[in-house]
Order: sequence, then structure tokens, then C-alpha cells
Amino acid sequence: MEHVLVVTPDGTPVGSATRERMRAEGLWHACAVIVVRSLDGTRLFVHRRTDTKDVYPGLYDPTCGGVVAAGETPDECAVRELAEELGVEATPEFCFTTPFVDGTIRYHAHVYEVRSDGPFTFQPEEVAWGEWVDAAEVRAKAEDPGWPVVPDGRALIREWFSWA
Repeated sequence: MEHVLVVTPDGTPVGSATRERMRAEGLWHACAVIVVRSLDGTRLFVHRRTDTKDVYPGLYDPTCGGVVAAGETPDECAVRELAEELGVEATPEFCFTTPFVDGTIRYHAHVYEVRSDGPFTFQPEEVAWGEWVDAAEVRAKAEDPGWPVVPDGRALIREWFSWA
């Protein structure tokens, strides 16, 4: 049973719960979210989630990342998730923290950026497809309600563009 870090609505760590309990009860938790930017800064890496993901399956995502495990810091989670999902060994730079709520999905996103041109090795359980997209195009797509993108990815990339 995987245990995840549980936090209060203001982001204060208060314990842990199984991932199943966190999902079933809509518990506040912490996530690390990484924007992968090309070395020249002009492109962002966008992927499509596998159809078997438990949350937002089959949708596009302009970020990678995941839930902070119990006993793990968001910084450690960002390094782990980047390596697991894309095969990139790097230390992402912390950008900001922000809450995200979509029904019973409630978490504090610790948003990071990493510059890398790859190569990428996709985690087959998580990533179905991925490619570089011009940053201006990602910005435009994030404003397009017809783009089939994960809701948190849309919200977080929009906030990242405001921050960057």
C-alpha cells in the first residue's frame, strides 16, 4: 500500500494516508509538478497520459509530476517523478506553490521547472505519447476550452506562464 503525504487546506503536513483513501475521501495532499522546458527556452514538453491512469486518463498534459509520498519532500518528489515519467536525471528549480481543486481532487502543487533537451524514456504506465510544442502554442492551447488537457495541467501552466 502506497502512502501519500496528507496536508491541511493551507498546505501544512498533518500525516499520511493510502493513495486509495486519499482519492476516496478527497483528502488534501501535496504534489510536485514539473514544467519541462527546452534548453533554449522556446519549447515545452507535452505528453498524453495513458488511458489507464486513475485520474484524467488519456488527456494531454503540459507538465509531469505526481503525488508526494509519505516521508518525502516535494523537492525529492520532483526529482523522482521526472526520472520515473521521462527518464530525466536532473534537479528541477522550484518556482511556486499553489492550491488546485477540482471536485474531490484537492492538493497543493509545488511547481518546478527543468531545462532539458532529453533524451526522454517514457514510463509506459504513465505516458502514452509526448513531444516538444512551441511555448507560445502551449500558451494559446491552455486558453482554448476545446483542448483535451488535464484540468490541473491547464490551470498550472497558465499560472506558470504568469510567473515565468
